[in-house]
Amino acid sequence: MLADSHCHLNYKGLAEDQQAVLARARARGVTAMLNIATRESEWDDVLATAEREPDVWATVGIHPHEADQHPHVNTAELVERARHPRIVGIGESGLDYYYDHSDRARQQASFRAHIAAAREAGVPLVVHTRDAEADTMALMDDELGKGGFAAVLHCFTGSADLARWGIDRGFYVSLSGIVTFKSARDLQETAMGLPLDRLLIETDAPFLAPVPHRGKTGEPAFVADTAAFLAELRSEDVEQLKTVTANNFHQLFSKTRA
Repeated sequence: MLADSHCHLNYKGLAEDQQAVLARARARGVTAMLNIATRESEWDDVLATAEREPDVWATVGIHPHEADQHPHVNTAELVERARHPRIVGIGESGLDYYYDHSDRARQQASFRAHIAAAREAGVPLVVHTRDAEADTMALMDDELGKGGFAAVLHCFTGSADLARWGIDRGFYVSLSGIVTFKSARDLQETAMGLPLDRLLIETDAPFLAPVPHRGKTGEPAFVADTAAFLAELRSEDVEQLKTVTANNFHQLFSKTRA
């Protein structure tokens, strides 16, 4: 068992040869893939792949980069979409102050709408946060005061403090191919201390291909390389790490067990 908890199968680089991409992933033991939406125009295509492929599921959401372009997307619309059995999460949503492609207040409003949708629909929230740790933690803590919700901090590159904060609140932390980069020493130290029962692995394909594929188009098959790196880094059995992180995926995204 091996799960890619975050990929973009309908993005350029993967969509053109999607069946071959899926075949290569399956050949390396990948048994579950979560196809993530980032803008409204993707929702139907992302869902169509999940409806067609039994080992692929989908989310519905608006990336913080896209918040300015989607002021009309609200909690009710997200909840309605999440009723579909193949839509298993809300997102990705969050805060990105590194690029500031959308107004920060608009990002925050969109993020709150997604959190409310995750809470109401009873599905996990897929969180994107970059250069916005303080606001991410404050906003999510404020929303937790209104009622609980499940979440994963996707493509984690944040501080050890952010990781501990998330773990303390019962959230999951998902590591991408970035953790294999030589420049990612701080992230590797954080990864060594993450509890195995809160760890997920992802590719964020077609981005962030891990070593030894760095510079290539990322694809779900490469989650096996990140798993192998993490097992060595953490001095764990690689097959156990694959199985536990896959089980974590199905525990968090519980609709995948139906």
